[in-house]
Amino acid sequence: MADDGGEHDLTEWIDREIFSSHGHPEADDESGGGLLLARHRDDTWGELRTRWSFTVDDDGRISRFETDEA
Repeated sequence: MADDGGEHDLTEWIDREIFSSHGHPEADDESGGGLLLARHRDDTWGELRTRWSFTVDDDGRISRFETDEA
C-alpha cells in the first residue's frame, strides 16, 4: 500500500492511521474502476478529503491500495 506516494507496511499503517488515531473514511463518490473519494477523519490530522485507489484481482480480492489527499 502507498500513502502520499510512499510505500508502507500495511499492518503498521492501519494501526497508526485507523485504529490508534480513531480514523474512519466517509465515502463521497466512487467509480467502478476502483476509485473512492472520501472524507477521512482521525485524531491526528482532523478531516481531510482523500482519494483511495484499489487494485482488484480477477478473484475479486483487493491486492493493493493507494491513498492520498484529494
